[in-house]
Amino acid sequence: MPSGRPPVGSPPRAAALAVLLACQSADKALDDEMEKSAADFMLDSRDRALAMELAYGVLRRLELIDWRLAPVLKKPLPRLPAVVQTLLRLGAYQLLFLDRIPTSAAVDESVRLTKSYTKKLGRDWSGFVNAVLRNLIRLPEPALTDPTANPGLALSVRHSLPLWLCQRWIDRLGIEQAESACRSASRAPAMTLRVNRLRLTRETLLDRLNREGIPARATTISPVGVVLEKGQPVTSLPGFQDGDFYVEDEAAQLIPPLLDPQPGEVVLDVCAAPGGKTTHLAEVMKNQGHILAMDRQRTRLDLLQENCRRLGITIVTGIVADARKLVDALHRLGKGSGQAGRSATLTTGLVDRILLDAPCSGLGVLRRHPEARWRKQAAMISRHQQLQKEILNAAAAVLRPGGALVYSTCSTEPEETEDLVAQFCRVHSDWTRESVAPWLPSSALTYVTVQGALSTLVNDCGMDGFYAVRLRKVS
Repeated sequence: MPSGRPPVGSPPRAAALAVLLACQSADKALDDEMEKSAADFMLDSRDRALAMELAYGVLRRLELIDWRLAPVLKKPLPRLPAVVQTLLRLGAYQLLFLDRIPTSAAVDESVRLTKSYTKKLGRDWSGFVNAVLRNLIRLPEPALTDPTANPGLALSVRHSLPLWLCQRWIDRLGIEQAESACRSASRAPAMTLRVNRLRLTRETLLDRLNREGIPARATTISPVGVVLEKGQPVTSLPGFQDGDFYVEDEAAQLIPPLLDPQPGEVVLDVCAAPGGKTTHLAEVMKNQGHILAMDRQRTRLDLLQENCRRLGITIVTGIVADARKLVDALHRLGKGSGQAGRSATLTTGLVDRILLDAPCSGLGVLRRHPEARWRKQAAMISRHQQLQKEILNAAAAVLRPGGALVYSTCSTEPEETEDLVAQFCRVHSDWTRESVAPWLPSSALTYVTVQGALSTLVNDCGMDGFYAVRLRKVS
């Protein structure tokens, strides 16, 4: 047990508590905190799995858990110490959603963990936690909010999403589609792989996984994806070190082919790290040509280059630069290029195709980051929109006439998607939209909007919410 930690009876529960407190008190990533806590508490694979189930489960069900706790508390939950709030949520999650954990174990372990925090809290809260959790068991389950009386609150509680977001989707999509979007955003994602077709076929990878006793199936929409029936550490999967696949959501796998990059071309990936779409572009190009992968952070580009090495990609050049200053970045690269066959193209300051997977609110990937759903605010959408406009305008200036640009986001909101693109096309009369349909598999055509863009916001296939549009620079 690491120094400074209180003695506890259940290390996985203590680890989950530490993760939840860290995510609550600071803007920290759940995945990173889980890795740290698992190491701190020296969890084996079984305990690590339970800690992950508890931490991720509490955050995915937070609004519903708080709603269930409210009737058995004499004072509002937010008025309790943060540690006590989180202990109650951990205990409630086990009681309400984990049938495999006996009721007695869920309560008793919560009480023991509470006792270990007596000194830090200045008093013993274990009796309080015990009483609240036992009342939660004893009292009948209250009826959910009537969706006809208050649809926003009903969706917020049922799917544990922020009320402002549920109401926003209802106003735009209607109650039926809004509930479908909420269902997608709250569903725990499966582990999905994109096959590296520079090395093998999907059928070969599926056969290898199944022979190794790892149940897997082909994705239903993407022609290059594989879904694992049960998650496990990705580095332990056969073929990881050999570069046979990249972990990537099915919707994200649909986007690079929309650019239709050709072998031998110069392609710019504007916001590239950690490299999922970059390496997919390289695969489509048969690892022939040149991809300029840009990011503001050197550490993120280092991760991209490591992914390229693992996957056998050799045509990517990393560029540390601000995406809003693309002209200057490409000019510097062109002046410094000594690579045969590439310098002439780069010194023109223009590229053949551009993928702009823009920084955004991330509302389409909330299911992957359950801690983030409680940090999002409506005001951030307009802030992201301004940044997206600046980057898109910068990208427009470095594309050759006749070249194609794909703009994509993992946002669900029109300010970051359709509205932004429409405004761009009004201002830039030398640009035109093209339907993405010709570059999608037939199974994905149902996700083509009336404007010809790709949108997976409302889907029943377990995909993230992505948007993508294809633009061409006419002159």
